[in-house]
Amino acid sequence: MSHPLHVAFIWHQHQPLYKSPGSGVSLSPSQQYRLPWVRLHGTKDYLDLVLLLERYPKLHQTVNLVPSLILQLEDYIAGTAFDPYLTASLTPTEQLTQQQREFIIEHFFDANHHTLIDPHPRYAQLYEQRQEKGPAWCLANWELPDYSDLLAWHNLAWIDPLFWDDPEIAAWLKQGRNFTLSDRQRIYSKQREILSRIIPQHRKMQEAGQLEVTTTPYTHPILPLLADTNSGRVAVPNMTLPEYRFQWAEDIPRHLQKAWNLYKDRFGQIPRGLWPSEQSVSPEILPYIINQGFKWICSDEAVLGWTLKHFFHRDGAGNVEQPELLYQPYRLQTPAGDLAIVFRDHRLSDLIGFTYSAMPAKQAAADLVGHLQAIARMQRDSQSEQPWLVTIALDGENCWEFYPQDGKPFLEALYQTLSNEPHLKLVTVSEFLEQFPATATIPGEQLHSGSWVDGSFTTWIGDPAKNRAWDYLTQARNLLANHPEATEDNNPEAWEALYAAEGSDWFWWFGEGHSSNQDAIFDQLFREHLFGIYKALNEPIPSHIRQPVEVHQARADHRPEGFIHPVIDGKGDEQDWDKAGRIEIGGARGTMHNSSVIQRLWYGVDHLNFYLRLDFKSGVAPGGDLPAELNLLWFYPDKTMVNSPVPLADVPDAAPLNYLFHHLLEINLLTQSIQFREAGENHQWHPRASRAQVALNNCLELAVPWADLQVPPDYPLRLILVLADEGRFCNYLPENALIPIEVP
Repeated sequence: MSHPLHVAFIWHQHQPLYKSPGSGVSLSPSQQYRLPWVRLHGTKDYLDLVLLLERYPKLHQTVNLVPSLILQLEDYIAGTAFDPYLTASLTPTEQLTQQQREFIIEHFFDANHHTLIDPHPRYAQLYEQRQEKGPAWCLANWELPDYSDLLAWHNLAWIDPLFWDDPEIAAWLKQGRNFTLSDRQRIYSKQREILSRIIPQHRKMQEAGQLEVTTTPYTHPILPLLADTNSGRVAVPNMTLPEYRFQWAEDIPRHLQKAWNLYKDRFGQIPRGLWPSEQSVSPEILPYIINQGFKWICSDEAVLGWTLKHFFHRDGAGNVEQPELLYQPYRLQTPAGDLAIVFRDHRLSDLIGFTYSAMPAKQAAADLVGHLQAIARMQRDSQSEQPWLVTIALDGENCWEFYPQDGKPFLEALYQTLSNEPHLKLVTVSEFLEQFPATATIPGEQLHSGSWVDGSFTTWIGDPAKNRAWDYLTQARNLLANHPEATEDNNPEAWEALYAAEGSDWFWWFGEGHSSNQDAIFDQLFREHLFGIYKALNEPIPSHIRQPVEVHQARADHRPEGFIHPVIDGKGDEQDWDKAGRIEIGGARGTMHNSSVIQRLWYGVDHLNFYLRLDFKSGVAPGGDLPAELNLLWFYPDKTMVNSPVPLADVPDAAPLNYLFHHLLEINLLTQSIQFREAGENHQWHPRASRAQVALNNCLELAVPWADLQVPPDYPLRLILVLADEGRFCNYLPENALIPIEVP
């Protein structure tokens, strides 16, 4: 019989523990939350996702709610949680201190301005003043109504569009300006009202059978690293490890038991699925998960690839080759018993997480359904007796900030299409496993130790700052072990502080790889949790806990930190490029020294395009100091193809300029016109069509579609930029190097 293609969406809802343990590190009791993201994401992302789904009863999904998120939501609902943003929002404007005003100007635009600020004229006006005239001007010129409006809009903009038909919210949106303290107090009440509906709505839909709710270890720790920090060397054998080895596997059942108990209390039943934090797994953690009673876990296709020693290649359309390996559940066999595991399709998950926000909603939904229909055809062609399960699993909150209207048009288009597609069936993971138990098996000891990030743990360990944090944690954990009288019953403060410090998020932000506007606050929170352990044990506080784990400053050159989707308008919007790779040109040694007219090069990707930005010295114009022709030349390492040399006069015979290249994009900076060419036989270059976009304003911005370059996903390529004038070589960048690019 032919089965429909079963599809399991798993949305992971998580926020780190922003609640400070009242450690005495400059804290007042009314501000026990350092950051507002539980409250703001709570009003924007958690309730609307399931309310939208409820309108399409045929579609079943899975949502993961992390215990530390649930506990923080409950604090806000109870009115006991206050963060600095909320305190400022509820302060009469005439009583705002100078320090609060500076804080408001700096932080009350912490949002994607395209989707959360620009649609609201008054909020956009204040943002433009801050951007164009600067914080000092705002501080000197803003009146009390300006502050009051900004305080109101910062909270209003984060209320999901699904609730805009609420009469009070609709009135505020229409009002636009001249908000009073009373308005701001009522907006806060509305936030708490939305937050109070989140858990009951999930429970109701789970009881109705449309939703499966899963859980995560208590404070979202990386379980394999709790078992043994040496597991970092499974994927990266030469990894530099922390000075002290962390080996506290006995903390794993504590995290699992606390998550289990909390879930049972809030949802009136026991959980079946476990989302291991960051989809991190290892053979060592499996017995604890099985003994706690969980029936299934999920991880990433990279972990499956390492486990099977099989790399998942994709065709030109981005569809997996040998799909039957990925699109089935597996049974992990251990002496403690068996455990089912599903592996997510990394690329489909990333398309929702990072790319579809940049496309029109209907086109994006059609693209995703098109991929699923292609997989359904492959399933039919395979004539498999066993139905396939495509798992799409991703962060359920952060991506929507980049979608118009918080993703509502995209999800509505997607759900409507899926409801009408007979060959696709959306299921919860447990539903599928009950009907079609896993038949493929993996011996537990064969499971790879890794996470969703490249199948390794490098995001949380191996960097000097991350390792330093692990050493601080190890010392505090050993101290707690030396206090056997401090049990969870008689000293819960020490244990809660430990669990909080074991959370994954602190290590995510330390060191290379990720950076935010709030790195220093994450650093402080981590140390406050450690501080809480020493304080609860009445032990002296080590001096290192009073100092930041690392110095937080803007870094110069760095690789891309995530997908980007810049608007190509030549304005160089700082938010659009904040996750891009960056190469400083102006200050480099050698040919491109301080006199360079190009100061900085930015580059990045999403699933649609390669993006490039060049920042120029002020006052520079093409055809004068800046040569009028910019050539992008693409080099494909280790790939057999026809290549040609740089087609310019006076090109130096030195690497990398004397390499042979396959694609060439010429940009005339005076006219902003482009010509795209491909290498041919006998060192010729042939014209090809291109859909590249270019814009030159106060900087140069460029988007080159992957379709132009015709390279498959997961393929590495290299780029060099050459400046020319009337066909004669002038200069090139970056100096003595090629820009490394990974096709997603």
